[in-house]
Amino acid sequence: MKRIENIEKINEILLNDGVVAYVTDTVWGLGCLPSSEKAVKKIYEIKHREAVKPLILMSDEVYNLFDYVKQPIPKEGQKLIKKYFPGALTIVLDKSSKTPDYMTSNMPTVGIRIPDNEIFAELCRGIEGRVLATTSANISGEPPALTYEEAVKYIGGKADFVIPDYGFTAKGRASTVVGFRGEVPVVYRQGEIEI
Repeated sequence: MKRIENIEKINEILLNDGVVAYVTDTVWGLGCLPSSEKAVKKIYEIKHREAVKPLILMSDEVYNLFDYVKQPIPKEGQKLIKKYFPGALTIVLDKSSKTPDYMTSNMPTVGIRIPDNEIFAELCRGIEGRVLATTSANISGEPPALTYEEAVKYIGGKADFVIPDYGFTAKGRASTVVGFRGEVPVVYRQGEIEI
């Protein structure tokens, strides 16, 4: 069932180096197309975020993200993907050459996540490439937006478009972030999911 109105307008904003805000299952997100260096810079400016903090990649389906990470994914990573995607888990993997350095603060890795939120999934299905470079919708150091009203208040004047939530709410706890040393999972941030 299609809910998002203006999906053509949103796609146009993104294709023209724009930045949009949207609901996810955890907190509100702020994102752009990973191929737009200009838009990534804009996100850092909006958030007053240090360029040493990387953005992550999110989509509605994990196979949309496979080109951005080195294959094969560690076996433990594959198990976590099967068990927790879609959901509040960000998995940090070695990135492929498709993932731009400006998005990952020149780090060799990138975080990937599939939010469990129908509006976010519909947004991805309607945009070019179906992948967003993303971070939380807030000023760095401040609490992330949990509602449409908060997203508008915190970054509404700076983002190019804040997409309504159509009644789908963010739960409020950030995602758990897991990386790997070889095959061994390492928890970088404990969030919604207990690993």
